[in-house]
Amino acid sequence: MEWIILIISLLILTETSILTFRKFRPSLSNSKRKIYVDTSALIDGRIINIAKTGFLGGDLIILKTVLLELQLISDGKDQDKRNLGRTGLNNVAELERVVNVNTEIVDDTGGNKKVDEQLLKYAKENKGTIMTIDYNLIKVAEAEKIPTLNVNELSIAVRSELEIGEHLKVRIKEKGSVKGQGVGHLPNGAMVVVENASRRIGQEVEVKIVRQLESPSGRMAFARIVKK
Repeated sequence: MEWIILIISLLILTETSILTFRKFRPSLSNSKRKIYVDTSALIDGRIINIAKTGFLGGDLIILKTVLLELQLISDGKDQDKRNLGRTGLNNVAELERVVNVNTEIVDDTGGNKKVDEQLLKYAKENKGTIMTIDYNLIKVAEAEKIPTLNVNELSIAVRSELEIGEHLKVRIKEKGSVKGQGVGHLPNGAMVVVENASRRIGQEVEVKIVRQLESPSGRMAFARIVKK
């Protein structure tokens, strides 16, 4: 009789442990980070190729207010803006067909907040990330301690070549080997030697690429500061 009671007790304990584990085990669907995509990233379109690579490591969340903003743009009077709005809507449909990423439309309508405010609100509440190329939105997100994915920065980081005449921003880190030169680096590690920038160490400057050189240590670009 005692053996039977012992066996029953062990069975009950095992079942309770399993139920407890299931209750507190993190849900796989909730473990991925949520990436909230703004209007500018959808219109830009590079997000499609990024999603196809499978490197995002999270679910793409598109708020209903973002869709409504795209619809408003596509219904506007300006032909160029209409085309941009339609491109954004087409890209949403394309993202939903990409097999390497889960794309979800979230209905956030019902409030009076603007689109950017909604993105910031949802990203902060759900510990998510905002994907955008909107400079002002990035700065506000940084102030709110919300991570961002800047499509432009990603594009520069993975690109192997620069174009002559291209404008970009570089932080000057040290003096160059020639008097007056300043040296900075791109996110992909490429060195950029900037003329007349030795006094701009620690500053981020806008430069124009004038020449490139392939050396044993890697690719090197030469640039001039853009005068505003």
